[in-house]
Parts: sequence; C-alpha cells; structure tokens
Amino acid sequence: MQINKLRTIIIDDSTLQRMAISKLVVDNPALDLVAEYNNGMEAHKNVESKQIDLIFLDIEMPILNGFEFIESLAAIPQIILITGKPEYALKAFDYDVTDYLLKPITKERFENAVKKAQLKAIQLTANRNDEPYIYVNSNLKKVKVVISEIKWIEGLGDYIKLVTESSNILVLSTMKAFIEKLPQDKFLRVHKSYIVNLEKVEKFNSALIEVSGQKIPLSRYKKGQLEEALLSTSENAN
Repeated sequence: MQINKLRTIIIDDSTLQRMAISKLVVDNPALDLVAEYNNGMEAHKNVESKQIDLIFLDIEMPILNGFEFIESLAAIPQIILITGKPEYALKAFDYDVTDYLLKPITKERFENAVKKAQLKAIQLTANRNDEPYIYVNSNLKKVKVVISEIKWIEGLGDYIKLVTESSNILVLSTMKAFIEKLPQDKFLRVHKSYIVNLEKVEKFNSALIEVSGQKIPLSRYKKGQLEEALLSTSENAN
C-alpha cells in the first residue's frame, strides 16, 4: 500500500542538532519537512493545525521538555524521540513513541526509524479503511473522518471542532445537526458545547469527564444518562 509523504516537524532547542536532522529529513523521500521549532511552546501553537504525521522531538528542552510536550497534545501524531541520554529509553516507550534515537544520529539509524514510521502509517491507514467513516467539509474540501477516532466534538459558535486521534478539524455545523450523523450508541452530548465518544471516556465525576487527559464539562442533568450509556457500551463490548 502506498502512502503520501509523512508531514514532519522538528522540535529541538539546539540549532546545530536541528540543522543536522533537517538535512536528514529533506534528503529522505518519505518525509515532507513542514516546520522547525526551537521549543515546545512555539510548536504547540501550530502542530495541531498543520495535520502533522511525524515529529522528531528532543527530550531535554527548557520550559517544556519532550515528555511534557507529548502530554500537552490533544491529538498525538507519531513521535521519534531524540536524546543524548540512553536512560530515557524505558520512559520513552511508556509514551508509545515510534522510535528513540540517541545522539549523534547516524544516517542508517535515522532511516531505520523512518521505515518504522512508514510501516506504522500504513497500518493506521489500513485500519482506518476498514472502519466506518464520514466525510466533513473543512477548509473548502471534504475530509474523511473515521468515526472511532473521534475523541470529542466541541461547539464553537457557528462551527464545531472535531478532536480526533490525529488532528483537530473545524467544520461549519451545529452540534444538533452533527450528532445526528454519529452512532447514537457511541456518542453522547454531555454539555451544550461538548459531545464525547463514550469509548474514549477514562473517568468522570459529577462535573467533569476526562478523555485522553482532557477535562470536559459535564452538565448536571446528563450524569445519569452518561452512566447508563457507559454501562450499555461496556455490556455491548463484552
């Protein structure tokens, strides 16, 4: 199966290291270098809007280190971590990263990491093709969205924001109209401005729901409905 070039960014506070990785990325036909950033805060403002497939991410950076940067993302693309310290390796794979590169990075080791990212991208694409999906209009084009990858939907005035496993998608629609496109047994409107994928709910209390570490408000009168829906989802899964 052929896939498009992986849209790639580099985040590293070392100018020399960024230049070295940039050359490797540009020289690799499987990668499309979209941007470079010297810190996680700068990157965070842009990464989710650019529909990035792969990030080469330094671990040791000021203000926001690599692990903190990953935790800050609502949608996490493939990550290849970069560091000069091998002791981070065990912790790195707790974050389900694609690979882990030790400095200095050789071209051979870099290309092996890219091959892993390509294989993972092919697997993700194949899985998406087998799952139910819908098309939405975003930025004057139709975008395919796999239903199971939607984490939650947020109302933003005349628009809604779809937060998925790989990106955020802005769509001109009302919450009421959009929820009618979704499986009623898998999604619930839990607040006037939020719809959640029941299978992504990690925990909740009387006021908040947590999805992928993100806290989402829960309307008081929706708590009972949420409990029933989650129980039904659990029973169907079993």
